[in-house]
This record gives sequence, structure tokens and C-alpha cells, in this order.
Amino acid sequence: MDKIRILSIFGTRPEATKMASLVKTLEACSSVDSMVCVTAQHRHMLDQVLTTLNITPDYDLDIMVQNQDLAHITTAALNGLLGVIKETAPHLILAHGDTTTTLAAGLAAYYAGVKLGHVEAGLRTYDKFAPYPEEVNRRIAAVLADINFAPTAGAKVNLLAENVNEDSIYVTGNTAIDLISGIVRADYVFKEPRLSDINFAGKRVIAMTAHRRENYGLPLENICKAVKRLVEDFDDVHVVYPVHLSPAVRNVVFDMLGNNDKISLIDPIDWEDALNMMARSYMIMTDSGGLQEEAPHLNRPVIVLRDVTERPEGLATGCLALAGTEEAAIYDFGAKLLTDPALYAKMAAARNPFGDGQASSRILAAILHHFGHTRDRPIDFA
Repeated sequence: MDKIRILSIFGTRPEATKMASLVKTLEACSSVDSMVCVTAQHRHMLDQVLTTLNITPDYDLDIMVQNQDLAHITTAALNGLLGVIKETAPHLILAHGDTTTTLAAGLAAYYAGVKLGHVEAGLRTYDKFAPYPEEVNRRIAAVLADINFAPTAGAKVNLLAENVNEDSIYVTGNTAIDLISGIVRADYVFKEPRLSDINFAGKRVIAMTAHRRENYGLPLENICKAVKRLVEDFDDVHVVYPVHLSPAVRNVVFDMLGNNDKISLIDPIDWEDALNMMARSYMIMTDSGGLQEEAPHLNRPVIVLRDVTERPEGLATGCLALAGTEEAAIYDFGAKLLTDPALYAKMAAARNPFGDGQASSRILAAILHHFGHTRDRPIDFA
């Protein structure tokens, strides 16, 4: 085999941010013929990252429709991907994490008889409805994958417990960390004008996101109630909340937190703005998976607005605090970080267990080893 033909598939903004450094690493390797296919499961937010990071897909399925559901995403992506795979005949398909695009990519690879490499493999909550549908997506991906790129030793343990062949598992660190150092800058100018108006130096700014399906309804209402109490009780606190475009999120959030001069509700922002916003904030409150990995790299404490997390390494090192989705618990965690300097300093200084910025290089090394281009197995990230 002269060159390894690799088709990287993703469809959402989080996947794109985590696959970008890997795509660039593959493109720079003379032993790889790298191709990119996007499903555009999330059109607008995906395009933000593609533009920012200068990635031009070779194939764009453009599957997003108004009020789309999981069945549409799965079937449209699967049918489109089978056509792309037939045309490109890759030796390896790479899919990331736990989105519905990843599920479709895994099924398409299986149906086409092509090897699947699963980036960010082995994360688990063992609750199939939390996060929904991501927990099931990634567990199915583990069954289908031929090469598993586990971000941490704990993720590898999860895979081994499911009888995944140890020889197929490489511990690489998380690709989410690979690009952060070049993105966050002291002289960065926000693209979103409203962020430029935030007094990051004079206020304790809480950067917030909440959008997960399992938090729709009462959990999101509880989150909003807790946040409202925090800004009422602490004069120097200001919350910045880029609100997801889903009506199930926006209707609740704008009804409960709108028209409050201590809460800035803005439309979704691009990845560069998001990272630099977090870097200038006092702390993070989020139900996002990716932010649980990125924020500790910026030395910012993270309050996780979920009942379970598939990233227990962050809890173990102390950079994350799992608050749940009850109003009282969320408020209490926030208040502690706002009133206890020692706790804040401890969380901010905790080691980030998720990566060191070299995950993409380790994944490339693992691929080259798997296909016989190198003899020695790469050393795992620790």
C-alpha cells in the first residue's frame, strides 16, 4: 500500500473543532491521501468552524432540514455516506465521538466493508438516555470500530470491559486540546460585537452553555432559576450565555433570563470567540461535553450542568464539579466558587487530564502502525 486513503467524516461544530487538527495532520503526511466529508447535520455552526479553520470538505451532504429529527439525520447521512464511500474507496474511515453522524458513519463503514477508526472512543456514562442519543451512538461505534483512539487510560479501561481487542486501542489524549494554544490570545478581538462590550476585567463573568436534549424542560428551567439567583445575589457577577438555536432551548431561556442587564443572551458564537470568551471568564457553567475538556486547559473551574458525565477524569483531578440539574445544587456550587477563594484556586490549578496538544500526532502514528508503515507501536498518552 503506497498511500493510506483516509476519509474523515463529521457533521457538527464540536466534531469539526476536534477533527480539525487531525485533518491538518493527515494532510501533511506523505503516506496519507486525506479526504473530508461533512454531513452538515448542523449547517450554520459547522460552517463557522470550517471557515475559521480553513477546511474545505471534498464532499458536503448538506442534510440539515428544518425541524429535523434523529431518524432523518441517521437515514440521510447513511444514504449519502454510502455513495461517498463507493466513490472514494477509502482504506479507513475516521469518525469522532458520539454524534448521529458518527453512528451513520460507523454503519456505512460496516455496510461497505471499510475499516472504521473511532476518535474519542471509550467515553461512557452507562445510562443510555444521558447523554441522549450520544451514549448509544458511541457504544455502537465501539462495536463497529477496527481502531479505537481512546483519549484517556480510563476510556481504554471502559473499552476493555466491553471485550474490545486491546491491540485495537491506542491512548492518544483528546484532539480538543490540540488547537487551543494557537486560538486563545490576549490581543484577540471578538467577532461578536456584544462580547466586546462585556467587562471581563471588572466583573466576574460566568460563561455558560446549556443545550443538551436530556436537559430540555424542567432541568433547563432549574438551571435558569439557579443562574438568575446567582446574578441577583452577587453584584459583581455577569453571565454570558450563547443560546442554542433549538426552540426547545430558546423559548425557555429567553422567557426566564431575558431582559436582565446582568445576563447577556447572544446567538451561538464561533469556536474562536467561544474559547477566548472562556479564557477571559471567571468560571464556566455548561452541559457540553467538549467544554469539560477545553475549559480546564484554560485553568477555569467548570460546573457541569448534568446528572452524569462521561469524563470522570475531570472529577478525579478536581477541574470539574458535577452539579446535576436541580436548582439548589447548581446555585450552591456556583455560590461556593464565588465565595471560597481556596476552592476556586484549587479547581483552577487542577491538572487537565484530557490531553497535551499532541493527540493528532499520536493518532497518525497509530494509523501508520496499524497499516504497517511503521514497526514500533506508538507510546500511549499518560
